[in-house]
Amino acid sequence: MDAFKDRLSQRAFDTGRPGLEHQCRGRELDEREVAFADALMTIYATGEHDFSAVARQLTEKGVVAPRSGRSDWTEALLSEELAATNKELDAAYEAHGYGA
Repeated sequence: MDAFKDRLSQRAFDTGRPGLEHQCRGRELDEREVAFADALMTIYATGEHDFSAVARQLTEKGVVAPRSGRSDWTEALLSEELAATNKELDAAYEAHGYGA
C-alpha cells in the first residue's frame, strides 16, 4: 500500500480529473515495471535504502528486472534498471504528455 499514491488517486477522483492520478507518466507501467515498483516499495517500507541490500532483497524475492530480464540483482544492475526505466518514462512523457 502506498498512502501517498492512494491520496493522489483519491484527490484526482474528488476533483473529477482522474487522469491526474498519473500525471507524471506518458504511458502506463508494464507488468515487470509494476512488479519492480511494488517490490521496491515493500523493501523501502522496511526502512532499507542501501542499494546493495535492496539488490540482495530483489534477488531473494525473484523480481525480474524490467529492462534486462535478469533476476540476479546487484547494486550496479539496480542503478542501471532505474536509470533506463526513468529514461523510457521520460521519453513517453515527452511524446505523450501527462495523464497516461
